[in-house]
Amino acid sequence: MAYSLSITRRHLTLSALALSGCASAGVKLDQPVPEELWHFNALNQLGGHPASIDSHPELVRSSQSDISYTVFDGEDDALFVDHHPLAGAAAFTFEAVFRPDGGQFEQRWFHLEAFETPAVEPGKGSTRMLFEIRVEGSDWYLDAFMCGEGYAEVLMEPEKRFPVGQWYHVAQTFDGQTYKSFVNGRLQAKSSPTFVPQGTGRSSVGCRMDRRSYFNGAVHSARFVHAALPPEQFRLVTP
Repeated sequence: MAYSLSITRRHLTLSALALSGCASAGVKLDQPVPEELWHFNALNQLGGHPASIDSHPELVRSSQSDISYTVFDGEDDALFVDHHPLAGAAAFTFEAVFRPDGGQFEQRWFHLEAFETPAVEPGKGSTRMLFEIRVEGSDWYLDAFMCGEGYAEVLMEPEKRFPVGQWYHVAQTFDGQTYKSFVNGRLQAKSSPTFVPQGTGRSSVGCRMDRRSYFNGAVHSARFVHAALPPEQFRLVTP
């Protein structure tokens, strides 16, 4: 049975998000804010954009529910799309629901990268955002990362570990002043970069854009908002 991708594009109203710090990022209240919601229940598109497939990521539908998600084998499975969903965002929320299943120490499983002039090969750009994990035995910890002109920020706390084989919600936010990372709504790390909005670009899921640091596990959904949300306004729910 073929599954179609469920896509939501909507606009938040910033009057409901004043506490998120959006005003400090130079965004006027009541201004519509772009948002995209991706469900990983199809392999040929992400967020309404055509996706290319490396190897054989598996589309799985739970036998106990209608939940669908995509499984990556940690060796050569990946999805690629020519779209950067946070391009132009001066403040942002990037959240995802995923299940790490162990494997190699370094896994770069969600990569957003801006195009550059002159053009560079995918994965070689200097302007990007990533979700990564580090795996040690049966535990993992989060690495949220972004870099661009004048900034390179790593949010990683190796002592904050979680068991593999379970579903988790992860998020990274920037409100114009502070960059933060979260696991299941709990703050992991923060910093204060001099952020410059990123340009249009591309995305990869299951590996870094240059086809290395492959992910062993599953991805259920992702959400991209051009505003910094507090944890109580994260929307995605673990299966």
